[in-house]
Amino acid sequence: MTKQYLKPLALAVSLALSLTACGKSDEQAAAPAPAPAATAPAPSASTAPAAAATTAATSSFDVSEIDPSLKACADFNGFVNAKWIAANPIPADQSSWGAFNILAEKSLKTQHDIVDDAAKNADSAKAGSIEQKIGWLYHSGMDEATIEKNGFDPIKPKLDAIAGLKNGTDVANFITKSYADGDMQVFQFGASGDFKHADTQIGFANEAGLGLPTKDYYTKPEYKDIRDAYVAYIAKSLELTGVSEDDAKKQADEVLKFETALAAASLSPVEERDIKNEYHFVTVKEADKVTPHFSWEKFFDAQGLKIDKGFSLSQPKFFAQFDKMLASTPVEQWQAYLRFHAIDDASPYLSKNFQDNKFAFYGTTLAGQPQQKPQWKRVLGAVNASMGEALGQLYVAKEFTPEAKQRAEELVTNIRNALKARIENLDWMSADTKAKAIDKWNKFLPKIGYPDKWRDWSGLEIKPDNYYANILAAGKFNYDYDIAKIGKPTDRKEWGMTPQTVNAYYNPSDNTINFPAAILQPPFFDAKADDAINYGGIGAVIGHESSHGFDDQGSQFDGDGNQKDWWSKDDKAKFDARTDKLVKQFDEYAPLKDKPDLHVNGKLTLGENIADLGGLNVAYDALQTALKANPTEANQKIDGYTEDQRFFLNWARVWRGSMREKTSILRINTDPHAPMGLRAIGAPSNMPAFAAAFECKAGDAMVRPADTQVKIW
Repeated sequence: MTKQYLKPLALAVSLALSLTACGKSDEQAAAPAPAPAATAPAPSASTAPAAAATTAATSSFDVSEIDPSLKACADFNGFVNAKWIAANPIPADQSSWGAFNILAEKSLKTQHDIVDDAAKNADSAKAGSIEQKIGWLYHSGMDEATIEKNGFDPIKPKLDAIAGLKNGTDVANFITKSYADGDMQVFQFGASGDFKHADTQIGFANEAGLGLPTKDYYTKPEYKDIRDAYVAYIAKSLELTGVSEDDAKKQADEVLKFETALAAASLSPVEERDIKNEYHFVTVKEADKVTPHFSWEKFFDAQGLKIDKGFSLSQPKFFAQFDKMLASTPVEQWQAYLRFHAIDDASPYLSKNFQDNKFAFYGTTLAGQPQQKPQWKRVLGAVNASMGEALGQLYVAKEFTPEAKQRAEELVTNIRNALKARIENLDWMSADTKAKAIDKWNKFLPKIGYPDKWRDWSGLEIKPDNYYANILAAGKFNYDYDIAKIGKPTDRKEWGMTPQTVNAYYNPSDNTINFPAAILQPPFFDAKADDAINYGGIGAVIGHESSHGFDDQGSQFDGDGNQKDWWSKDDKAKFDARTDKLVKQFDEYAPLKDKPDLHVNGKLTLGENIADLGGLNVAYDALQTALKANPTEANQKIDGYTEDQRFFLNWARVWRGSMREKTSILRINTDPHAPMGLRAIGAPSNMPAFAAAFECKAGDAMVRPADTQVKIW
């Protein structure tokens, strides 16, 4: 997968269907239905007003899930979610479980039906149709007998090529050829908008090449057990291809040494969020000076690319280290490294012993997940990775109505108007900077549900009986599709997420806000629900993504997607002072009871925390506007709760969930999103509207003192 200069700023970690190279697995899978809960008594005065007659509106929120033993003003996440979490343990094949997973499972079921039907009818389907290709791809992945019979035969040619390398020049040529085949090694390369000329796509070369989650895992004492387990995993991977036990152990040690050297020149997760570290424009000749032993001219020729002015060699320090290792690292160490990663990359598509070996480390050791997902979910993950938009085309035809899209568009308009009003009424920003912020707001491009134009898959050849070959073919097809954009105009209407993804995102490089079809469902969006539910759900999501345009990263880009300083010096200082307070708030959180010294990283999670705070405030404003137009709804209660209360209740419900301890530790170290339960309370605790809604008093945990409350947008 190619890496853009900056990962799209998404609402949550993507619910991936398979393990990734760095072991970050965000699973979506089936779970038993929530256990029935006893009916809760009427809320007390300290949590909510007394019950009133339910209106004719659909409730859309099961108040029996609320825990009456907890008080909203003391523990709002527990008040809304603790009872449900206790009744819904994490399934054995999951590392976390909650509202996102439930909705993702619904999407998965629909996708499963689609690919199952496609597989059954693929042979008779129209030749070259996406139905046939998806059907054959899925069928080949479900043909476990053939996959088992083939063992690791599919990667023997690659292992033989690695065994034939004799020096650093051979290694450089191998990497270049691998890229031409769509197989990325050591670093990542792909297309994205030029930071300075966002209307044009350029190439971005980015650091990669590590098998552990972050650089700290290679050196810090607290991760020694994980390093030892990683070395054992590497050795076992090599043994599965016939390497002797002693030789495998020696090679595994060399791989760890190799990656430790790469890690020393790599960025930390916080450093990765610094825009200065994500763009370094150079000519091809300048790049060759950074890597004299790796010819970028030859690399681009092999990819069929003509680079005119230049490209982004985004992390020069990393590439200088890469070049140093080409010149000085023994070829045997390079071979061990490349051999292991060839096996590791292919393991999900090889026989069961390879799949189980990879899961044992990345799934169980790193994430604490007891069981692997069933084969159909893993194969469906590969279909999404290979032909996700094509599958999305079939998903939308089955699931997403024009009415849902129209209603979502209305909500986007209302939320965006509320954001504009907030910007115009800021008391800390000058008129000149406000005008530039409004200019950026005017240039937002909202995209709802699915692309206006679907991708053409006519160049992709899929066979009915060769899973690994199909994965390779799709990898090359998608890589070629991506790099073909280099030198061409940026297409703002192109999507970076599939319609069946339960998520949403903002992209600073094209100033778009994007809401896939799959998230436009309960608990986020319900056409039959009262306004509070929808504004506390999808409304806050829309506000979140819109606010990303003005977070610590997005605020460095103008309305055209160019990195540009549009702030006055005084306004930027005021912005930084406010965001620093938010950093300190989240630095204080220690979400794991038995690890009180493990705190959330406020700098790493800052962008998402700004977006949560801004998005929830904007959505609340939009709700008040909607209620003024509908005073009957505004003055009634549903299940004993006011519209203001239901707004915050649904916000907390969206972040309902629990996570295995190992996964929590991994996420705290790597994830720019704060833990789910903290997102339920973080933004509301800064809002006087929350305290007013639940009649909270000064000193309550959910009421921050006025001088520590953060208001940015």
